[in-house]
Formats: sequence, C-alpha cells, structure tokens
Amino acid sequence: MEGEINDTDSIILYWRTSSDQNYATLQNLMKTKEYPWALFMGHLVIEKLIKALYVKKLQKHPQLSHDLLRLFEKIDISLPLGYDEWLDKITTFNLNARYDDYKQSFHKLCTVDFTNEWINKIEILRQWLIRQL
Repeated sequence: MEGEINDTDSIILYWRTSSDQNYATLQNLMKTKEYPWALFMGHLVIEKLIKALYVKKLQKHPQLSHDLLRLFEKIDISLPLGYDEWLDKITTFNLNARYDDYKQSFHKLCTVDFTNEWINKIEILRQWLIRQL
C-alpha cells in the first residue's frame, strides 16, 4: 500500500474521520466499562492519526503496521519527552493478533485506574497529533 499519492487531503480526511469514529466508540466503551476494548480503540485512534500525519508529511500511503512508534519514526518529527514510551505501551493494546492467554492477562490488567491513566495519555497524544495535522 505504501506509495506516492496525488490527493493527500482526502486520504488525511479518511484517516482523521476514521480516528474520530473510533474515538466515539472508545467513549461508549468507557461508559459500559469495557476497559480492554476501550484501550484497543485508543490504539486505533492514535494509529489512524499517525497515519494521517504520515500522509501529510511524506505524501505517500503509510506502511501496513500497527507499531505506533515505528510508524511515527518514519515521519521524522520530534516527539515530546516520554511520548515514545507511551506509543510503545499503547501498541500493546492492539488485541487483534494476540493469543488468548495474552488477552486474558490484559483483561486482568485493565483495572479502572490503569485504564483511566492510559485513556488520559491517549487523549493527550490525540490532541497533540491533531495539532500536528
């Protein structure tokens, strides 16, 4: 999928709109206390904003990857201090390809406090990425 594109604005809008939709889902999942899935949605929110920024800065389709830090490093923008560690941790919230034992241990990890801490960090990252767009 990686390659040069002509209409970057429409591709950026696609990624941004999809991220916003996932953000709405994240908020609904928080209301229903589905914490592991809320964090998974948080990963998607950030991934899609990074991909929008990737398109804006590089004028080509983003790599097919869910590794947030690796995607971001290709863009060549400086991250605020500590955001790289946040991206690494949020990458672990991508549950799609995980084994059942990992999913079970992740579910146990997702207490109210843990989830609220990471949802707050996701929101900080989200706002920062939106400002970069």
